[in-house]
Amino acid sequence: MRDTNLVEKILARDKRALLTFYRSYTPKLLRLIRIKVSSEHDCEEILQDTLFAFLEAIRDFHGESRLETYLYSICNHKIIDFYRRKKIRHIVFSQMPRLEELISPVLNPEEELDVTLYKENISRVLAGILPRYRQILMLKYVDGLSVSDIARKFAVTLKSAESQLFRARKAFVNLFVSI
Repeated sequence: MRDTNLVEKILARDKRALLTFYRSYTPKLLRLIRIKVSSEHDCEEILQDTLFAFLEAIRDFHGESRLETYLYSICNHKIIDFYRRKKIRHIVFSQMPRLEELISPVLNPEEELDVTLYKENISRVLAGILPRYRQILMLKYVDGLSVSDIARKFAVTLKSAESQLFRARKAFVNLFVSI
């Protein structure tokens, strides 16, 4: 099936086309992600983010490149986003207040400003999202709880916790990008 034909069928809500797409491209995407990310959990999360981003951007695919190339491009951006978030979490959510004192002399003034701006922007964004989303993000990224731990804490199913975390991340990103 040609790429544009597959995309047209997916847009027409053809479940078989979506299943064909998923079965064809998921293993390839996972192989790419596993080369660049060591944690299997993180690989799965990046894969889901990639697939979701593709479904959001599917209307932008016009067959000017191969579908696989288009997907790999989205996937590579998601991997880069993953490492950016990891760096931000390391800088902002560090549980060791003295660590910043050790790092500060190593940072040049521009990097110090970047760290300060990241902290301010993240604080603004966390203050601007729903309290439930803020709480879920803090539990996940500050306290380091797993999704199953968060589900138990809120007495919801694992799928519900995953869904809430996904929506919280999306709300965070949307607000962060607009700042």
